[in-house]
Amino acid sequence: MQNEDRPWHALEVDEVRTHVETDLESGLTTESVTSRQDEFGKNVLPEKEKTPEIIKFLRQFNDVLVYVLLAAAVVTGFLGEYIDTIVIVLVVTIIGVVGYLQENKAEEALEGIKKLLETKATIVRNGKQSEIDSSDLVVGDVLVLAAGDKVPADARVVQAEKFKVEESALTGEATTVEKKSDVVKEEAVLADRKNMVYSGTSVATGSAKAIVTAIGEGTELGQINASISEVQTVKTPLIRQTTKFGQTVSIAILIISVVIYAFGYFLRDYEPVELMLTTIGLAVAAIPEGLPAVISIILALGVRNMAEQKAIVRSLPSVETLGAVSVICTDKTGTLTKNEMTVKQIVTAKHDIEVSGSGYAPNGDLELNGQPFDLDDDESMIDLLTVGKTCNDSQLNEEDGDWVINGDPTEACLLTVAEKAERPIERLKVISKIPFDSEYKYMATLVDYKGERMIFVKGAPDRLFDMASSEDFKQDYWDEKRKEIADRGQRVLGAGLKRVDSSKASIDHEDVEDGLTFLGLFGIVDPPRQEAIDAVAACRDAGIRIKMITGDHKDTAVAIAKELGMEVEGALEGRELTDMTDEEIKEASVHNDVFARTSPNDKLRLVKGLQENGLITSMTGDGVNDAPALKRADIGVAMGIKGTEVAKEASQMVLVDDNFKTIYNAVREGRRVYDNLKKTILFLLPTNGGQALLVAMSILLGAAAPLSPVQILWVNMVVAITLSLAIAFEPLEESTMKRPPRPANVPLLSRYYIFRVTFVSIIIGGGSLWINYMLGDFDYSTEKLQTITLNAIVMAQLFHLYNCRTELAPAFNRHFFDNKIAFLVSALLIALQLFITYVPFMHTLFGTAPLTWEDWIYPVAFGAVVFIIVEIEKAISRRVIGNRNIH
Repeated sequence: MQNEDRPWHALEVDEVRTHVETDLESGLTTESVTSRQDEFGKNVLPEKEKTPEIIKFLRQFNDVLVYVLLAAAVVTGFLGEYIDTIVIVLVVTIIGVVGYLQENKAEEALEGIKKLLETKATIVRNGKQSEIDSSDLVVGDVLVLAAGDKVPADARVVQAEKFKVEESALTGEATTVEKKSDVVKEEAVLADRKNMVYSGTSVATGSAKAIVTAIGEGTELGQINASISEVQTVKTPLIRQTTKFGQTVSIAILIISVVIYAFGYFLRDYEPVELMLTTIGLAVAAIPEGLPAVISIILALGVRNMAEQKAIVRSLPSVETLGAVSVICTDKTGTLTKNEMTVKQIVTAKHDIEVSGSGYAPNGDLELNGQPFDLDDDESMIDLLTVGKTCNDSQLNEEDGDWVINGDPTEACLLTVAEKAERPIERLKVISKIPFDSEYKYMATLVDYKGERMIFVKGAPDRLFDMASSEDFKQDYWDEKRKEIADRGQRVLGAGLKRVDSSKASIDHEDVEDGLTFLGLFGIVDPPRQEAIDAVAACRDAGIRIKMITGDHKDTAVAIAKELGMEVEGALEGRELTDMTDEEIKEASVHNDVFARTSPNDKLRLVKGLQENGLITSMTGDGVNDAPALKRADIGVAMGIKGTEVAKEASQMVLVDDNFKTIYNAVREGRRVYDNLKKTILFLLPTNGGQALLVAMSILLGAAAPLSPVQILWVNMVVAITLSLAIAFEPLEESTMKRPPRPANVPLLSRYYIFRVTFVSIIIGGGSLWINYMLGDFDYSTEKLQTITLNAIVMAQLFHLYNCRTELAPAFNRHFFDNKIAFLVSALLIALQLFITYVPFMHTLFGTAPLTWEDWIYPVAFGAVVFIIVEIEKAISRRVIGNRNIH
């Protein structure tokens, strides 16, 4: 019985009651509830099995570069180089701690998939109405629902009074759905099951009784939650690239070390142990010890910056993923639009009136040809607005400066437009009323107006056209106007009035069958956010395509897409997508930008199609129905305010302010992070390459090692903890948001970057070796000679930092002083070099010696030469390959 897969919507109320063994008047008994809870559990979504904290911590070390570091630590420890071992282990620990803390922080910020069901429920049990925690519901409970309630479980409606439910979180429909108890065809899709209410939706108006038919994981929400767990999570581009990069570095270090050792052993007169230590020095020189930590720090700074811009990121690599996004798939309702119905056009027999403003705030005007409209010019306008305001069950109120509604959004927007009129529009007292009914498609009220008793009617235009008096009613004119409004993607409502006898005290449907004076039409839209329009345009400039995937009607989707500046040609509907093969979906996902009346599976198939085309894809959404596609996408982005907890849990990022513009800001930050990450690699690798070349060349020449392994490690670490951090704070370069997204398969190091790393490594390695050999002819001690060589390499890196702050642009530009951190860490580096050069106990640890001021000429001059040569190379590269071709 519990959570049975029955077509509840196709069963009569009595059949439902019999199946779940309940009573509509008295509900379940306490004994029955206890028995069902014992057998079938609580009305909650199943919790994910928690990962032990130690596993979460150890998981941070599952990275190829970290494996390289750990191998280096083991080897240096085996050879007795304990300082090297300690420093490497400290770096690895920092990497793990940063990742672990960030993961925990993100989980805390987004904890709460169960919150969607953590509500109160009003039920009938033991013949009494009471309020309980929704988690205590069981199948067979009789729910009592009223306006404003969250629906706590799937249920079959048995009684309904003007009952409308807001289901956009589940179905994508922008407007509320009227619910009734009548049987629905078994083949009806979810959005058309008018006698069912579903967990996670909310009641807009009216009241109802319903029998619970499914709880917890048996609900539609629960089934979607289960499907999320079945969706394969795609690795982010950064993870793929750094993994490949780490593998390449590891293999290269191994091959070079073996070759150099073999050369020294067979062709040079080295002692095996001495040669082994020197070769280990080569390996230590080549390993980028600080790179993993620096990558984590750069990404963590990106996380912090995004949080300041109202975006919460779940994992570090997701920061840069947005910078690689080439397609953003987004829902319409509540994401690109405000999810607030707004009257944009009013048509009478004489005028077409435009309405400015959007949302429920009564800010705006009625305009004719761009000028304020005078109500005295068209008496029917006053009648039309009065009908819209009176024939209305919604309320519009100002609370703390915000305008909020209670009731149906479509009715509420008629209250707003009435407030925009140049004079007060009266809301009349209702004597009698015919509530809106989807079968009749209109609402009617009996009122006293202008000294006469009248019936006001509003509803579907075609129904009101049938009621209209043949006198003065121009059918062709109104049909044409209705079509014009509908073609703009606006929902159309009609309004009219009928004079009746003053003794009339109540009304029914026969009273409005004919004789209606038709007044006019309202054109209603769910308007796009202005900031969304700006963000779409900015994304287009950055080469990012926007795909609207919505459950709303095609005409509405196309109209909103046009306002957003999107390409609308070839807009498709869900039924067309259903008939397509996977290959056709793959084609359609690229060539079409608007998809309407879609199902959750359509969204998932479109995301997969885009990924199969090699496009890095983001999915933006707020509803439960978005969750599978959110998880499948390279990065899912959920709305924080209107978004469901399920959508947030499935996403890698949550927008705190539900502002689509925040996505653009996140893209900017993602591109800045990625650019700075690559600049950091461009800066760090020549340190390792230069040192490795220095050691390798000394072995090839049969000379003594210019630096000891511990001195090499000092250079690596002192540069990693100072200069490499500076680039993390570099602002976005002006050209970054004007270039297209990088391809999904682009390597972390482009051909130009490989050339640049090799070029600078040769300059630094060859230059420092030349200095070492040149000064070897002078009367320098080994310690002093090594200290000068050590400082020469560090000074070369210091000057090279300012080369790397821009990729190809000149180092000296109008933004040269923007990054204050660069100058701060430069001063810190100089202080550390003075520390190792002049403090006695550092001489003991690192084998260094104090220098005279004349000795500093060589390191400083060498650094300046490196800077000048690299700037010349950048200027030549700008002319030869240009900025766009370096990636």
